Amino acid sequence: MSGSYLSGIFGKSPVKPLQEHMDKVVSCVSELVPFTRAVLDNDEQGRILHHQNIVTMENEADKLKKDLRLRLPSSLFMPIDRRDILEVLTMQDMVAGSARDVAGLIIGRDMRIPKSMAKGYKKLVKRSIDACTQAYTSISELDELIETGFGKAERKRVGRLLIKLDDIEQDTDEQQVVLRNELFKLENELHPVNIMFLYKVIDKTGNIADRAQRVGSRLQLMLAR
Repeated sequence: MSGSYLSGIFGKSPVKPLQEHMDKVVSCVSELVPFTRAVLDNDEQGRILHHQNIVTMENEADKLKKDLRLRLPSSLFMPIDRRDILEVLTMQDMVAGSARDVAGLIIGRDMRIPKSMAKGYKKLVKRSIDACTQAYTSISELDELIETGFGKAERKRVGRLLIKLDDIEQDTDEQQVVLRNELFKLENELHPVNIMFLYKVIDKTGNIADRAQRVGSRLQLMLAR
């Protein structure tokens, strides 16, 4: 129904800016792939470059968030509550913040990932990005949800996307357990402080998927109202 009467009414809806924000969040988180590669390769220039890219994109996402908040009217002539939009936006923003936290911790502590953990950590990073991408795919369905008046078929479609998001987040939980077990085996070989911060890196990386899943949870609440 593009260009329809309904589209005209909802032309100033916050849905598109919300989707643009999540798109920027995914770009920010995806930069962890080359950043992690640089860390594992002891590529100092690469680490610095990709860390700065993450910071830049997180700042750009933050600006999009602030712009949307400023432009969001107190009442919306659409079947989405203003509070729901703000809560989804906050969850999305926390995803980008998590990526910045991971890169910032590794750069700030000049950390190295043990070789025995390298493969598992790369898998965790990739799966965390998968969770963000899935959350973005779910948010991208808001247009269709509105056009169909939150129709049953579209609700089911989004529901299936959110179930897959939950499954991906569960995968990252399991991957974190494996990584912690690997790190436990190295505790006698590494400095205790390094061990402590490596555990933090694992947790913060897992937080990316956890917060992406929360984006889906907020969307699920919107569908339930």
